[in-house]
Amino acid sequence: MRASLVIVGAGPRGTGVLERIAANAAELAPGTGLDIHLVDPYPPGPGRIWRTEQSPLLWMNSRAEDVTVFTDTSVEMAGPVREGPALHEWAGLAGDAFVGRRVQGSYLRWAYRRAVAALPPEVTVHHHPCRALRVSGPREGRQRVWLADRPRPLLADLVILTLGHLDAEPDEEQAALGAYARDHGLVHLPPDFTADSDLTPLRPGEPVLVRGFGLAFVDLMVLLTEGRGGRFDQDTYLPSGREPVLYVGSRRGVPYHSKIGYRLDGAPPPLPRFFGPAEVDALLARPEGFDFRRDVWPLVEKELGYAHYHRLFGAHPERTGFGWGVFERAYAAADDPAERAALVAAAVPDPADRLDLAALDRPLAGTRYPSHEAFQAGLRRYVEADLTRRHDPAHSPDLAVFGALLSVYGRLTRLGDIGPWWHGFFSYLASGPPGPRLRQMLALSRAGVLRFVGADMGVRAEGGVFRATSPTVPGFAVEARALVEARLPQPTAARSRDPLLRELYAEGAAATPDGLLRVDTVDGRVLDRSGRPHPRRFALGPHTDARGAGAFTRPRTGGPAFRQNDAAARAVLTFLRAPAGRAAA
Repeated sequence: MRASLVIVGAGPRGTGVLERIAANAAELAPGTGLDIHLVDPYPPGPGRIWRTEQSPLLWMNSRAEDVTVFTDTSVEMAGPVREGPALHEWAGLAGDAFVGRRVQGSYLRWAYRRAVAALPPEVTVHHHPCRALRVSGPREGRQRVWLADRPRPLLADLVILTLGHLDAEPDEEQAALGAYARDHGLVHLPPDFTADSDLTPLRPGEPVLVRGFGLAFVDLMVLLTEGRGGRFDQDTYLPSGREPVLYVGSRRGVPYHSKIGYRLDGAPPPLPRFFGPAEVDALLARPEGFDFRRDVWPLVEKELGYAHYHRLFGAHPERTGFGWGVFERAYAAADDPAERAALVAAAVPDPADRLDLAALDRPLAGTRYPSHEAFQAGLRRYVEADLTRRHDPAHSPDLAVFGALLSVYGRLTRLGDIGPWWHGFFSYLASGPPGPRLRQMLALSRAGVLRFVGADMGVRAEGGVFRATSPTVPGFAVEARALVEARLPQPTAARSRDPLLRELYAEGAAATPDGLLRVDTVDGRVLDRSGRPHPRRFALGPHTDARGAGAFTRPRTGGPAFRQNDAAARAVLTFLRAPAGRAAA
């Protein structure tokens, strides 16, 4: 019987693993006959999120030149580099174009076909367009992968779970809100992938409360405005009359920062400087473990500050008080945040040129507006200022910090689960919407279709309606018969609606306190609750504690997901080459 590998999830992450198997096969398992079974109800390549059958109004939030699914020499991996075109090169587009998700889906479909074509002739790929329900089998023997449409399982020497973003059962708060909505004839849309949500219950002209101001909200905003026949005429929105009135708020109370609209001229900051491989090794070597806020964040904060000031002193020396060499030596020696703050205050006269990460994270902290209308005008000014700054090279230290965020993210993947705060902070600063989307947001606000609620938005179910308030506007409240949670479900093994992942957890797979599947951070082997890696089961992606920045990334930025894909592929091929693996096969 030929060797068999089952990959559950045929989207971009599964495609990336397939590409790495093709790249490494000649070295690690030459001549090995192998059947690869891809299990996914959605098309191989794009998968669910990037499928081509979705609204053409939905965009990527990255420029076409910032998207690749191919490795390059910046990826720290053992396997060979197999370069390929970035999205803009493949599609023949300008690098700064923001394309629709359907274009990305076509790119991923092409990348999948290319990966299959690159496999050795003795390797065959089979796609099963259905769901995997369960994985069973002994640690030292063949695994059985049970599918929804067949009574007998697929037999597999190894299984890799590349499940992507998954639906989840509601948590306690969401379950209570859903029950209240059913009892009172209201509408409650829990966290979901917006393109899959049924938005028809949100009726024209009626208020809708929306919690979440990130990318899921941007999709919702588009589908409920342009998607209902409205249109934008430059900076003016012309309603169709079919739109609801969206009242949006969140923890921060502001939208994610705009994508930066210029390129960095000159050399980027030399990173890593204060948070590199040696620092990560030291954290991992601590027998007592580490705490993100106490032990990791100070290193990250110093690294981001270094990138910011390196660029400020190099590109805009007229806005600094003394030379870079003096500043750099003092900055490197200053481990205490208060000492660094005093150094920066002495060296950088204008507070607008200083990096204040706490203020960036909570821009409305302590801010109060006398009325709801005053806040609308105030937040429009905030968004306009953000758009101006993010498109002005005079503020190029912002772009240097963006590069440092990517560098830091690549290092943090080695530390496993570091809690949800960092991922939200990274997305807020580095993975926000294109500038045109924020300009549309301003037009909708001026048209009265979009209303801002404020920071720390609270929602209560009372009096037969949902009621929203925020300390940003004391005394203001808005009531509505519809509430939308504009965010993806939190990945959690215990509450996942994916039966395979849920059963894996129930049978003893380890999970973090936040519900992420624990895996070996190098090659993705699934860990049990005693910390033992499973010899035949792997998991990669956002449902694990080794989640990287995404299944694809910007060219020449190291791509932590690519490194993980390569390690998993090499572990699979090495297993199949070994005598024990061949005997099992």
